Amino acid sequence: HLLARDATVTYCHSRTRDLSAAVREADIVVAAVGRPRLIRGQDIKPGAVVLDAGYNEGNVGDVDFDTAVERASLITPVPGGVGPMTIAVLLEQTVDAAARQLGA
Repeated sequence: HLLARDATVTYCHSRTRDLSAAVREADIVVAAVGRPRLIRGQDIKPGAVVLDAGYNEGNVGDVDFDTAVERASLITPVPGGVGPMTIAVLLEQTVDAAARQLGA
């Protein structure tokens, strides 16, 4: 949907060369890597929006919340951030799939 609105979207992964540089350029960061605190606060562009969809042992996300919160304009916490929305969407899709199978 962002691409349809002419946004420049950059996909990265845990082995992206100079991941920090890519994150420093981003206005919106969506972290879903599965590596605790991979994204550090010093790499967050001041004013960026950070969506941390990661969940790791010890109730920590993929973003180092304590340092990122100082730079981000908005940031989702872990736990309690995007998790409830993820569950709601999965339940909705499950109900829709069951209805389709039943011909409803």
